[in-house]
Amino acid sequence: MNTSIILSNVDSSDFVKNMTVNHSNTDSNPLHLRPETYFVPVVFFIIFVVGCLGNGTLVVIFLRHRTMRNVPNTYIFSLALADLLVIISSVPFTSIVYTLESWPWGASICKISETAKDISIGVSVFTLTALSADRFFAIVDPLKKFHTSSGGKKATRITVATAIGIWILAIICSLPALFGSHIKQFWDDQGNKMFEVCYPFPQDWLNGSYSKVMVVLKFLVLYVIPLVIIFGFYLSMSISLIMSTRNVPGELQGMHRQIKARKKVAITVLTFVAVFAVCFLPLHAFMIFFYFDENPNEHYTPFWHYLRIVGFCLCYLNSCANPVALYFVSGAFRKHFNRYLLCKKQQRNRCSTCTGQQATSMSLVSTKRSQSLNRKPTMSINRRIINNAQESSITLLGNGHGDGHICNKII
Repeated sequence: MNTSIILSNVDSSDFVKNMTVNHSNTDSNPLHLRPETYFVPVVFFIIFVVGCLGNGTLVVIFLRHRTMRNVPNTYIFSLALADLLVIISSVPFTSIVYTLESWPWGASICKISETAKDISIGVSVFTLTALSADRFFAIVDPLKKFHTSSGGKKATRITVATAIGIWILAIICSLPALFGSHIKQFWDDQGNKMFEVCYPFPQDWLNGSYSKVMVVLKFLVLYVIPLVIIFGFYLSMSISLIMSTRNVPGELQGMHRQIKARKKVAITVLTFVAVFAVCFLPLHAFMIFFYFDENPNEHYTPFWHYLRIVGFCLCYLNSCANPVALYFVSGAFRKHFNRYLLCKKQQRNRCSTCTGQQATSMSLVSTKRSQSLNRKPTMSINRRIINNAQESSITLLGNGHGDGHICNKII
């Protein structure tokens, strides 16, 4: 250990390939002199506390409040479960990878930690893709669910089936980590064991090229392809919103409020996507550099060293970021968070904006009823369809200040 040290002894986020480097590299200092030895465990403690409280509260809100059970919130509930999975089964064990020389937890915890991490990443990125698709169809064809007799029940069944399918797909994607993760031992020139690490890539699989294949597959399947699909949905959404504001007929002008509300939900989902993209970009950048550079020993500079540490923290930080983002962008969720976490009592009085909107709505309904007496039945039926669409639209993830008829129903 005087002539060479290990670049990184343990890293169950997959961006470590253990190798020896000389004293000129960044990791040549003893563990007790490195800032990451103390910084990383503190960050992981914060991730664990915030993640458990935030995602746990999201689960409670979804289960206890029937008005919060809708299509977008079902996906958010699935995201919260995935984040809780990785926080409970992986964060406590991987928090010490920059503090101890060897992996102390054994082979079983190694497999569980790596598998839970891959499941969580898969559920997150696939769910964000499904959420983007849902927002796309909600904005491009908001009246679609009224074309069938099943209505909202059919949408609920499809959403639940999609969420279950996402979990099954994520579990399938995590099977290589389940079967491949193992304890890798390192020995010195005299045959003495130096340390052990949790390593996800068996060296004898695919004739030694398994690590490169998995790095590319994870980069494409769990990052690039979903983000490209999401970008396509949001580009189409933007075009649809621009066209709808120009070409909406006069009798559908009342739908502008619903379009505005759906746009708020789309912005919220886009925030989740941006957080995911930022959190996992350093991870994938380091993995591609490390496994595909012909001479990583020589090119491993302080930049790559600190990018490796930042990526390690950010990929787990993503597990507690969604509840924090949701608190700031959603008035209804913020209200429930304040109730459960800060013990703030819920205001049950109807706000003046909502009251004014309800009065205006009643006035419009009364006017439309009187006008409908002098119109043909066909026009009356069309009016009913439009009114039903307006009255049945519930704002999701809004700001809680007048985007719906009743304040406490705004999500």
